Amino acid sequence: MNKPIIPKEEYAARRRRLLDRLGKDALAVVPSGGLKVRNRDAEYPFRQDSDFHYLTGFNEPEAVAVFVPGREAGEYVLFCREKNEMAERWSGTRAGLDGAKHWHGADDAHPISDLDKLMLDLLTGRDQVHYDLGVNPDFDLNVIRWVNHLRAKARAGVRAPHSIVMLDRIVHEMRLFKSDAEVAVMRYAAQIAARAHTRAMQVCQPGKFEYEVEAELLHEFRQKGMEPAYTSIVGGGKNACILHYIENRDTLRDGDLLLIDAGAEHECYASDITRTFPINGTFSPEQRALYQLVLDAQHAAIAVAIPGKTWDDPHQAAVKVLAQGLLDLGILSGTLEQAMQKPEVAEGEAPKEEPYRQFYMHKTGHWLGMDVHDVGDYKVGTGDDEWRTLQPGMVLTVEPGLYISPADNVDSKWWNIGIRIEDDVLITADGNEVLSAAVVKDIDAIEQLMQG
Repeated sequence: MNKPIIPKEEYAARRRRLLDRLGKDALAVVPSGGLKVRNRDAEYPFRQDSDFHYLTGFNEPEAVAVFVPGREAGEYVLFCREKNEMAERWSGTRAGLDGAKHWHGADDAHPISDLDKLMLDLLTGRDQVHYDLGVNPDFDLNVIRWVNHLRAKARAGVRAPHSIVMLDRIVHEMRLFKSDAEVAVMRYAAQIAARAHTRAMQVCQPGKFEYEVEAELLHEFRQKGMEPAYTSIVGGGKNACILHYIENRDTLRDGDLLLIDAGAEHECYASDITRTFPINGTFSPEQRALYQLVLDAQHAAIAVAIPGKTWDDPHQAAVKVLAQGLLDLGILSGTLEQAMQKPEVAEGEAPKEEPYRQFYMHKTGHWLGMDVHDVGDYKVGTGDDEWRTLQPGMVLTVEPGLYISPADNVDSKWWNIGIRIEDDVLITADGNEVLSAAVVKDIDAIEQLMQG
């Protein structure tokens, strides 16, 4: 299986679109991600800032990209580390200034040590600075200092920026719609994650520790040169009812379910898959009933994850199926309308949640891309009060679930059953494509795989 990549030409096209949207009197500044200390002299593995990588493809720390529409000496300026034989002997090869231009398409490249003095020249004569204040507090101080320095020279005729505008409104809208190259990268990441989930089902058995199963996931990721897209959730029994359980340290018990939420990251693009299956390879009657209910809800949600539907339509489709199923199983009482609406309360009483939310307390999905919970507005329109319409090129997860923790109003036969089924769905011109379809999720198929 060939590894797809994002070609240099696509990064250049992204920069061109950004420059066109900035306008001739603006400038955009995007700092790279930085190295983070784990403890003392040990650092966490470097992961590039997603916006910076999206626009540059440059995978080094200590870098700043500046986009200056109409600049004669080059509109894309990259500040980065210079080549240094001694430093590279310790920490690895650097692109350097020549590499920044030759390999990464910069029109102009300067040492990162020159950022302070050269930014004043780049900012002079610009009305707006597009920069995401609040994301990088340390770098915020630099931007504010540069702008104030130029404003102090207004009496000398220096034209300084009069506003700082959030850049994410432009870049995140661009990132929401995936190109063919991005889809190929995400499809590959989903295929490898699907292999990992399949491997986990095949090796799972009572008596193993959750971390042993997690190790099988990591084996598949690392064998393909990938990292986990996020901290994997491997929760057996009652731990499956903890939405973001990441300790992964308990023993897997015969008769319990195991919920695994894990994805791989390729070229800074994430996959995100959840599967739930019986540790001993066979669903109990109660597990089977609840699992099939969640699967039916996912099928209903995916069916309406198509162009022209809103972002909220898959969620509403899933909730309707889940609520009706809980009523049919006797876990909820009343009517479907009552199960899906907030109960009326007396004046002065605290509001109550919809009854179904005792067992299903999250949305049915999120955007997926360079971040596992990717960027992009969910509501648009005047005042951002309307759910966004799904369009081709968007990628989202569809992940309904049920989590039955011990409670006085629930029969104990349902206790500690936690189920989530999650797939990655690309909106296409004529419907959708489930990128993560390679890992089984039907009850019979799961039992056959685990017992085979």
